[in-house]
Amino acid sequence: MQLIVFVGLQGCGKSTFYARHFADSHVRINLDMLKTRHRERLIFHACLDALQPTVIDNTNPTPEERAEYIVPAKARGFEVVGYYFQSRIEDCKRRNEQRAQDQVVPLVGLLGTARRLILPTRIEGFDRLSYVRINETGEYVVEEWCDEV
Repeated sequence: MQLIVFVGLQGCGKSTFYARHFADSHVRINLDMLKTRHRERLIFHACLDALQPTVIDNTNPTPEERAEYIVPAKARGFEVVGYYFQSRIEDCKRRNEQRAQDQVVPLVGLLGTARRLILPTRIEGFDRLSYVRINETGEYVVEEWCDEV
């Protein structure tokens, strides 16, 4: 029983990371796909009820937004794992512009998320946290979380 919560800007590579690492084992919950918070909540709680490993593939920029998933998952005994996607706005903007036209996030949305983004911390209820970045060759690099500045 595992809940994975992604944290990162639009265009930072979260959905591709999910496809490469968790598509065969975890249900993906994504607001872009589900369109409404009501649908998202229904599916999320169904996953909790079924004890289904789940990935929350949204930006999740604030502790309050992350708590909507972490608190009920911890109450059900899930291990909660966080992945923070390190990225530069310029890189996210470039990747965002490469999306299909109907999936492009307006720049104002990307910048708004960047302004609201607060790094996750273990105190929020994460059992494990990792950094994810895309290196110069386009590969994902996952590193253990370090709270030191």
